[in-house]
Amino acid sequence: MLKTRVITALVLMALLLPSLFYSSQIVWSLLVAGFIGVAAWEWGGLLGWQASRRVMLGMATSLICVLLSVFEPNAIGAGELPAPGQPWVFVVYAVAAVFWCLVMPLWLKNKWSLGGFSGLWVGAVVLLPTWLAMVQLRMLGAGALLGIFAVVWMADIAAYFSGKAFGKNKLAPTISPGKTWEGAIGAGVGVVIYGSVVRQLFGLDFMSLPLWIVGLVGITAVSIVGDLYESLLKRKAGIKDSSNILPGHGGVLDRIDSLTSTLPVVALMWLLFASR
Repeated sequence: MLKTRVITALVLMALLLPSLFYSSQIVWSLLVAGFIGVAAWEWGGLLGWQASRRVMLGMATSLICVLLSVFEPNAIGAGELPAPGQPWVFVVYAVAAVFWCLVMPLWLKNKWSLGGFSGLWVGAVVLLPTWLAMVQLRMLGAGALLGIFAVVWMADIAAYFSGKAFGKNKLAPTISPGKTWEGAIGAGVGVVIYGSVVRQLFGLDFMSLPLWIVGLVGITAVSIVGDLYESLLKRKAGIKDSSNILPGHGGVLDRIDSLTSTLPVVALMWLLFASR
């Protein structure tokens, strides 16, 4: 299993890094559209849909992203006059932020089920803002976007090791028994340290340092919420992984569960403070 995980990770990095650093903005947006389309196909599985409907959902989601890329090039930084802070962009991110920061804590507390037409709308709120944020944040630079990804990865790594070393109090035992409060605190500490380094390296000084630290703590909390949400959905669906498309890693949703919650919030913070 470890060998399979390592091989898959190396292949993914070999595909991701050249695309991230060397492709044009429009090509990057289309590549991410395909990636999000696979995630939408997996989302259909969480809803209990049959194969044909899942394929249609994945294709429709990718098509929406492609159309936005073609008809709103300035919004994604692919036009002659990049303009990421358009009104509809703020609306998309605001809806995502309200969902993850206000609705999701109640969802996790009450363990609501997902299904029917509402499941389709929730999928749109989870996946489409993630695509938009993954494309727009690249306007800060490929290295900066990779650094933002790594903030989320740092949260996972710090939570794992601090949870192993000090974990005693369960965070959400009925959803994800392995997560502890000590792990969550460790994640916050690790993210603040790493995020402060990223701020200096890439000149992300559109926020004061105290606000930056508060934002990092908030991002850590949101990333944990995103991770718990996918765990809840998989538990409700009675599956271990969202799919087996990535050998040794599960599915795309398993890899981006924390990113779906954090990237739109980060992009919203960037646009709000950068505009000031």
